[in-house]
Amino acid sequence: MKLKGDQTTARAMNRRLILNLLRREGPRSRADIATVIGLSPAAVTFVVADLLEEGIVVEGQAVPGPAGRRPIPVEINYQHALAVGFKLMVDSVECVATDLATNPVAAMRVGLAGHDPDYVADLLAGTVPELIKLAGRPKARLAGIGISMPGVINHEQTACVRSHRFQWDNVPLASLVASRVHVPVWLEDDTNAYAIAQQLFGLGRQHRNMAVLAVGVGISCALVIDGKLYRGANGAAGKFGHTLFEEDGRLCECGKRGCLMAYHSELSMLRRWREKTGRGEDLGLQELRQALTSGDPIATDLVGHSGRSIGTALANLVNITDPEVIVAGGEAVSLGDHFLTPLRDALSARTFRTAPPLLPDWEDNSWARGAAALVTQKIFDFESSGGATDIATLGVRGSTSAA
Repeated sequence: MKLKGDQTTARAMNRRLILNLLRREGPRSRADIATVIGLSPAAVTFVVADLLEEGIVVEGQAVPGPAGRRPIPVEINYQHALAVGFKLMVDSVECVATDLATNPVAAMRVGLAGHDPDYVADLLAGTVPELIKLAGRPKARLAGIGISMPGVINHEQTACVRSHRFQWDNVPLASLVASRVHVPVWLEDDTNAYAIAQQLFGLGRQHRNMAVLAVGVGISCALVIDGKLYRGANGAAGKFGHTLFEEDGRLCECGKRGCLMAYHSELSMLRRWREKTGRGEDLGLQELRQALTSGDPIATDLVGHSGRSIGTALANLVNITDPEVIVAGGEAVSLGDHFLTPLRDALSARTFRTAPPLLPDWEDNSWARGAAALVTQKIFDFESSGGATDIATLGVRGSTSAA
């Protein structure tokens, strides 16, 4: 039994090595794979045969080789299945169906009228067939569902340990959705899910060490260290916005005072702008962008101050973790150079050595794609508890609340 277990472990590791090589570098012949990875040709042939049978990889066109041989390349079949991603926000849900490279094939947004866990689970379950229909691929297979949300997530139990915005404690959301839609479901903190997507197919694809900064309703910074997402001892790593900015300062959503996000999240920037101008809720992100474009001095000074403050705090994190690159996302990125230039300047001034490049992510659907990447990641990590499911046989209960 021990030998069998060792063989199974080696096989899983070889699958992971081969698939991640194909993900990073594209089609390769079996001989190339063996050379690059250092496996025997027989081992590569054995694993590739399994992957071909499962439909995860396909053979391409033969290409000319030395001595007249024509090696046949193999590549990942990203059309093999669909992944569904849900990004939970306070009042709405971004929904996306993607291929296995997290390329969107259908997207929509639905309103979230409440935060009762059963209501949320019913809403997500009811949205799945709508997304599949919108994708127009009824014969595709559904590899699973990924859900991302702000909060502390128990990765092993796929449960929300605590979310201040949803007022949830120990909610097994993945299990609730899986009981309604009979496919694997994974749950993750939204910035962690976003970082996974950036690592697999985004701006961090070629990097094993990176920081992923998100500035929106809150501020967070996920870390990928030696190719692995760092979650910490309790799933609470990356809560960058709760670092101290001002002693006994503004009240934060976490109940403490003076947190960085209480001053410099996108919502906090808007709140401070309204305070300075004396205007009400009619001032939103679009109006702030317009004010910056027109050169409004109050808006320019406020946004620049937030960029410098976040950049200074980020330099402390860089000095500790030494990432190769920083990917920046979230609503505040849309403020452009008025926000990003002061952030970069402060980061450069405060970093012990040369500051890593900061790369803004401008793509639409990035956050919902991050949720879908929770599904795709399992194909490359082989942690999935089940395979793809025929969409035609997908069981979905009605979207009426079970409460």
